Amino acid sequence: MKKDKKTVSREIGVEIAAICGKHFLKLEHLHYGYWTKDLEVDLANLHTAQENYANFLLSHISHRIKTILDVGCGRGQIAKKLIEAGYKVDCLSPSSLLAEQTRGLLGNGSNVFECYYEQLQTETRYDLVLFSESFQYINPEQAIKKTLGLLNSDGYMLICDVFKADTKGENPLPGGHPLTRFYYIVSGYPFGLIKDLDITEETAPNIDIEDQIFNQVVQPVMSRLEQLLNNRYPVVSKLLKWKYKKKIDKLNAKYFSGQRTGENFKKFKSYRLLLYKKINSD
Repeated sequence: MKKDKKTVSREIGVEIAAICGKHFLKLEHLHYGYWTKDLEVDLANLHTAQENYANFLLSHISHRIKTILDVGCGRGQIAKKLIEAGYKVDCLSPSSLLAEQTRGLLGNGSNVFECYYEQLQTETRYDLVLFSESFQYINPEQAIKKTLGLLNSDGYMLICDVFKADTKGENPLPGGHPLTRFYYIVSGYPFGLIKDLDITEETAPNIDIEDQIFNQVVQPVMSRLEQLLNNRYPVVSKLLKWKYKKKIDKLNAKYFSGQRTGENFKKFKSYRLLLYKKINSD
Protein backbone atom coordinates (compact mmCIF):
# COMPACT_ATOMS: atom_id res chain seq x y z
CA MET A 1 0.00 0.00 0.00
CA LYS A 2 1.51 3.31 -1.08
CA LYS A 3 1.51 5.93 1.64
CA ASP A 4 -0.18 9.22 0.78
CA LYS A 5 1.07 12.54 2.15
CA LYS A 6 -1.59 12.64 4.87
CA THR A 7 -0.65 9.18 6.10
CA VAL A 8 3.06 9.98 6.10
CA SER A 9 2.44 13.23 7.98
CA ARG A 10 0.32 11.41 10.56
CA GLU A 11 2.96 8.73 11.13
CA ILE A 12 5.69 11.34 11.52
CA GLY A 13 3.47 13.25 13.92
CA VAL A 14 2.94 10.14 16.06
CA GLU A 15 6.66 9.41 16.08
CA ILE A 16 7.49 12.99 17.09
CA ALA A 17 4.90 12.77 19.87
CA ALA A 18 6.46 9.51 21.04
CA ILE A 19 9.98 10.96 21.09
CA CYS A 20 8.99 14.22 22.81
CA GLY A 21 6.66 12.50 25.26
CA LYS A 22 9.32 10.04 26.35
CA HIS A 23 12.31 12.37 26.57
CA PHE A 24 10.71 15.60 27.79
CA LEU A 25 7.68 14.41 29.76
CA LYS A 26 8.89 10.90 30.69
CA LEU A 27 5.69 9.39 29.29
CA GLU A 28 5.62 5.72 28.36
CA HIS A 29 2.24 5.75 26.63
CA LEU A 30 0.94 7.52 23.53
CA HIS A 31 -2.76 7.29 24.38
CA TYR A 32 -5.09 9.63 26.26
CA GLY A 33 -5.25 9.75 30.01
CA TYR A 34 -8.26 8.70 32.08
CA TRP A 35 -8.94 11.51 34.54
CA THR A 36 -10.77 10.46 37.67
CA LYS A 37 -12.63 13.12 39.66
CA ASP A 38 -9.98 13.16 42.38
CA LEU A 39 -7.09 13.72 39.91
CA GLU A 40 -6.18 17.35 39.28
CA VAL A 41 -6.06 18.24 35.59
CA ASP A 42 -2.41 19.20 35.35
CA LEU A 43 0.43 18.19 33.06
CA ALA A 44 2.28 16.77 36.06
CA ASN A 45 -0.53 14.22 36.50
CA LEU A 46 -0.68 13.06 32.89
CA HIS A 47 1.46 10.01 33.63
CA THR A 48 -0.99 8.92 36.34
CA ALA A 49 -3.96 9.55 34.03
CA GLN A 50 -2.37 7.41 31.31
CA GLU A 51 -1.79 4.59 33.78
CA ASN A 52 -5.45 4.92 34.80
CA TYR A 53 -6.42 4.52 31.14
CA ALA A 54 -4.29 1.38 30.72
CA ASN A 55 -5.73 -0.16 33.89
CA PHE A 56 -9.27 0.74 32.82
CA LEU A 57 -8.68 -0.95 29.48
CA LEU A 58 -7.26 -4.12 31.06
CA SER A 59 -10.15 -4.32 33.51
CA HIS A 60 -12.49 -5.03 30.59
CA ILE A 61 -10.50 -7.96 29.19
CA SER A 62 -11.61 -11.33 30.50
CA HIS A 63 -9.05 -13.68 32.02
CA ARG A 64 -10.60 -16.40 29.87
CA ILE A 65 -8.97 -14.76 26.88
CA LYS A 66 -5.53 -16.16 26.09
CA THR A 67 -4.29 -14.53 22.89
CA ILE A 68 -4.50 -10.86 21.86
CA LEU A 69 -3.52 -8.82 18.82
CA ASP A 70 -2.77 -5.19 19.73
CA VAL A 71 -3.40 -3.11 16.59
CA GLY A 72 -1.52 0.19 16.62
CA CYS A 73 0.51 -0.76 19.67
CA GLY A 74 2.45 2.49 20.18
CA ARG A 75 5.69 1.66 21.97
CA GLY A 76 4.22 -1.58 23.28
CA GLN A 77 3.52 -0.46 26.84
CA ILE A 78 -0.07 -1.74 26.98
CA ALA A 79 1.08 -4.99 25.37
CA LYS A 80 3.68 -5.28 28.12
CA LYS A 81 1.02 -4.85 30.81
CA LEU A 82 -1.12 -7.48 29.09
CA ILE A 83 1.78 -9.91 28.97
CA GLU A 84 2.51 -9.29 32.66
CA ALA A 85 -1.16 -10.10 33.33
CA GLY A 86 -0.70 -13.50 31.67
CA TYR A 87 -1.90 -12.94 28.10
CA LYS A 88 -0.04 -13.93 24.92
CA VAL A 89 0.19 -10.75 22.85
CA ASP A 90 1.22 -9.94 19.29
CA CYS A 91 1.48 -6.35 18.09
CA LEU A 92 1.07 -4.37 14.89
CA SER A 93 2.42 -0.96 13.94
CA PRO A 94 3.01 0.68 10.55
CA SER A 95 5.77 2.80 12.09
CA SER A 96 9.25 1.29 11.83
CA LEU A 97 10.40 3.41 14.79
CA LEU A 98 7.58 2.31 17.10
CA ALA A 99 7.73 -1.30 15.90
CA GLU A 100 11.44 -1.45 16.73
CA GLN A 101 10.86 0.05 20.17
CA THR A 102 8.10 -2.50 20.80
CA ARG A 103 10.39 -5.38 19.81
CA GLY A 104 13.04 -4.09 22.19
CA LEU A 105 10.49 -3.86 25.01
CA LEU A 106 8.74 -7.19 24.51
CA GLY A 107 11.60 -9.40 23.33
CA ASN A 108 11.14 -12.58 21.34
CA GLY A 109 7.91 -13.72 22.97
CA SER A 110 5.71 -11.55 20.77
CA ASN A 111 5.39 -11.11 17.03
CA VAL A 112 5.50 -7.44 16.01
CA PHE A 113 4.00 -6.97 12.56
CA GLU A 114 5.31 -3.87 10.81
CA CYS A 115 2.55 -3.05 8.34
CA TYR A 116 -0.90 -1.56 7.99
CA TYR A 117 -3.69 -3.60 9.52
CA GLU A 118 -5.32 -4.09 6.12
CA GLN A 119 -2.05 -5.64 4.86
CA LEU A 120 -1.56 -8.08 7.73
CA GLN A 121 -1.05 -11.69 6.69
CA THR A 122 -0.80 -14.33 9.40
CA GLU A 123 -2.15 -17.80 10.07
CA THR A 124 -2.54 -17.01 13.76
CA ARG A 125 -6.04 -16.54 15.13
CA TYR A 126 -6.71 -14.55 18.28
CA ASP A 127 -9.18 -14.53 21.14
CA LEU A 128 -9.26 -10.73 21.07
CA VAL A 129 -8.26 -7.97 18.66
CA LEU A 130 -7.58 -4.70 20.47
CA PHE A 131 -7.81 -1.19 19.00
CA SER A 132 -6.61 1.36 21.56
CA GLU A 133 -6.88 4.71 19.79
CA SER A 134 -5.99 3.09 16.46
CA PHE A 135 -9.44 2.31 15.05
CA GLN A 136 -9.95 5.93 14.00
CA TYR A 137 -7.08 5.62 11.48
CA ILE A 138 -8.50 2.58 9.66
CA ASN A 139 -11.46 2.36 7.31
CA PRO A 140 -14.11 0.97 9.70
CA GLU A 141 -15.61 -1.56 7.30
CA GLN A 142 -12.18 -2.87 6.31
CA ALA A 143 -11.15 -3.06 9.96
CA ILE A 144 -14.25 -5.04 10.94
CA LYS A 145 -13.89 -7.47 8.01
CA LYS A 146 -10.22 -8.00 8.78
CA THR A 147 -10.94 -8.58 12.45
CA LEU A 148 -13.56 -11.22 11.72
CA GLY A 149 -10.99 -13.21 9.78
CA LEU A 150 -8.39 -12.96 12.54
CA LEU A 151 -10.61 -14.01 15.44
CA ASN A 152 -11.28 -17.45 16.79
CA SER A 153 -14.89 -18.60 16.56
CA ASP A 154 -15.81 -17.07 19.94
CA GLY A 155 -13.36 -14.17 19.81
CA TYR A 156 -13.79 -10.52 20.78
CA MET A 157 -13.15 -7.10 19.25
CA LEU A 158 -12.32 -4.35 21.75
CA ILE A 159 -12.27 -0.73 20.59
CA CYS A 160 -11.33 2.12 22.91
CA ASP A 161 -11.26 5.26 20.82
CA VAL A 162 -12.71 8.64 19.99
CA PHE A 163 -15.65 9.05 17.58
CA LYS A 164 -17.48 12.01 16.11
CA ALA A 165 -20.73 12.77 17.90
CA ASP A 166 -23.93 13.77 16.09
CA THR A 167 -23.60 17.44 16.97
CA LYS A 168 -24.60 20.32 14.72
CA GLY A 169 -22.09 23.07 14.10
CA GLU A 170 -18.51 23.32 12.89
CA ASN A 171 -16.33 20.75 14.62
CA PRO A 172 -12.99 22.33 15.62
CA LEU A 173 -11.49 18.97 16.61
CA PRO A 174 -10.39 16.54 13.86
CA GLY A 175 -10.29 12.78 14.13
CA GLY A 176 -12.62 9.86 14.68
CA HIS A 177 -15.25 8.08 12.63
CA PRO A 178 -18.87 9.22 12.95
CA LEU A 179 -20.29 7.15 15.80
CA THR A 180 -23.72 6.66 14.24
CA ARG A 181 -22.11 5.51 11.01
CA PHE A 182 -19.94 3.03 12.92
CA TYR A 183 -22.97 1.54 14.69
CA TYR A 184 -24.66 1.12 11.32
CA ILE A 185 -21.64 -0.58 9.75
CA VAL A 186 -20.93 -3.00 12.58
CA SER A 187 -24.62 -3.99 12.75
CA GLY A 188 -24.17 -5.62 9.34
CA TYR A 189 -21.56 -8.07 10.62
CA PRO A 190 -21.77 -11.07 12.96
CA PHE A 191 -20.82 -9.24 16.13
CA GLY A 192 -22.83 -9.01 19.33
CA LEU A 193 -22.38 -5.95 21.54
CA ILE A 194 -21.19 -6.80 25.06
CA LYS A 195 -20.22 -3.36 26.40
CA ASP A 196 -20.62 0.23 25.27
CA LEU A 197 -19.14 2.64 27.82
CA ASP A 198 -18.99 6.40 27.33
CA ILE A 199 -15.79 7.82 28.86
CA THR A 200 -15.88 11.20 27.13
CA GLU A 201 -16.02 13.01 30.47
CA GLU A 202 -12.92 11.20 31.73
CA THR A 203 -10.87 11.80 28.58
CA ALA A 204 -11.86 15.38 27.72
CA PRO A 205 -9.28 16.94 30.10
CA ASN A 206 -6.53 15.68 27.78
CA ILE A 207 -7.57 18.34 25.29
CA ASP A 208 -7.18 21.04 27.92
CA ILE A 209 -3.70 19.70 28.69
CA GLU A 210 -2.86 19.70 24.99
CA ASP A 211 -4.18 23.25 24.59
CA GLN A 212 -2.08 24.33 27.57
CA ILE A 213 1.08 22.90 25.97
CA PHE A 214 0.44 24.56 22.61
CA ASN A 215 -0.46 27.98 23.99
CA GLN A 216 1.99 28.20 26.89
CA VAL A 217 4.96 26.43 25.32
CA VAL A 218 4.76 25.89 21.57
CA GLN A 219 3.27 29.26 20.60
CA PRO A 220 5.73 31.41 22.62
CA VAL A 221 8.67 29.42 21.23
CA MET A 222 7.39 29.79 17.67
CA SER A 223 6.84 33.51 18.22
CA ARG A 224 10.42 33.99 19.42
CA LEU A 225 11.78 32.00 16.49
CA GLU A 226 9.73 34.14 14.11
CA GLN A 227 11.14 37.29 15.69
CA LEU A 228 14.66 35.92 15.33
CA LEU A 229 14.10 35.06 11.68
CA ASN A 230 12.57 38.48 10.97
CA ASN A 231 15.51 40.20 12.60
CA ARG A 232 18.32 38.25 10.98
CA TYR A 233 16.84 37.18 7.65
CA PRO A 234 13.92 39.53 6.83
CA VAL A 235 13.80 38.66 3.13
CA VAL A 236 13.83 34.92 3.78
CA SER A 237 11.19 35.37 6.47
CA LYS A 238 8.83 37.21 4.11
CA LEU A 239 9.40 34.63 1.38
CA LEU A 240 8.62 31.71 3.70
CA LYS A 241 5.49 33.38 5.05
CA TRP A 242 4.27 34.04 1.52
CA LYS A 243 5.08 30.56 0.23
CA TYR A 244 3.56 28.69 3.19
CA LYS A 245 0.79 31.13 4.10
CA LYS A 246 -2.04 28.61 3.67
CA LYS A 247 -0.28 25.97 5.76
CA ILE A 248 0.62 28.48 8.46
CA ASP A 249 -2.97 29.75 8.59
CA LYS A 250 -4.24 26.19 8.79
CA LEU A 251 -1.90 25.33 11.68
CA ASN A 252 -2.88 28.51 13.53
CA ALA A 253 -6.57 27.74 13.10
CA LYS A 254 -6.07 24.15 14.22
CA TYR A 255 -3.88 24.64 17.27
CA PHE A 256 -4.06 28.28 18.37
CA SER A 257 -7.67 29.32 17.78
CA GLY A 258 -8.76 28.63 21.35
CA GLN A 259 -11.30 26.08 20.13
CA ARG A 260 -9.36 22.96 21.17
CA THR A 261 -10.89 22.67 24.62
CA GLY A 262 -12.26 19.94 26.80
CA GLU A 263 -15.73 21.47 26.57
CA ASN A 264 -15.70 21.32 22.77
CA PHE A 265 -14.40 17.76 22.98
CA LYS A 266 -17.40 16.80 25.10
CA LYS A 267 -19.68 18.61 22.65
CA PHE A 268 -18.36 17.25 19.36
CA LYS A 269 -16.71 13.94 20.31
CA SER A 270 -17.67 10.69 21.96
CA TYR A 271 -14.91 8.59 23.49
CA ARG A 272 -16.10 5.03 23.99
CA LEU A 273 -15.05 1.57 25.05
CA LEU A 274 -16.82 -0.90 22.77
CA LEU A 275 -16.59 -4.65 23.32
CA TYR A 276 -18.06 -7.00 20.72
CA LYS A 277 -18.17 -10.79 20.59
CA LYS A 278 -18.02 -12.67 17.32
CA ILE A 279 -21.24 -14.55 16.66
CA ASN A 280 -20.50 -18.12 15.66
CA SER A 281 -22.66 -19.10 12.69
CA ASP A 282 -22.11 -22.83 13.20
